[in-house]
Amino acid sequence: MKKELSEQEALVELEKGYEKAEKILGNESKTERFLQRLEKKMKVIPIVGERLADIPVLASLVIHYFKREYTDLPIGTIIAVVSALIYFVSPLDIMPDILPGLGYVDDAAVVAACWNLVKSDVEEYLKWRDDNGKTLDL
Repeated sequence: MKKELSEQEALVELEKGYEKAEKILGNESKTERFLQRLEKKMKVIPIVGERLADIPVLASLVIHYFKREYTDLPIGTIIAVVSALIYFVSPLDIMPDILPGLGYVDDAAVVAACWNLVKSDVEEYLKWRDDNGKTLDL
């Protein structure tokens, strides 16, 4: 079994989730259920490595966007972020999460690919969050 995704493979996996991300963002109850699943998964996974450590920041961005507290970002950015989080939440992806030590390698690659695409928008969000005294909402 392959141990790591290339950057290109990670981008392909990220893009596969764009349509689902749009559907989730277009429906309030689907967004709420997705955020609940994300919160549950974040409680049980080990936050290892730099990219998986970015998941709470991305989740916080989605929550503030969903609450319409922070909407100053391109729709493509929020779709990419939600797509990466969908991949992270899914237990059945390229490397199933039940594989010891390997199950989150692909998740980290997809999150890293997303981060590289949306880094400047996330940095602007973090500045807004700090300037407005917002906390990491999870």
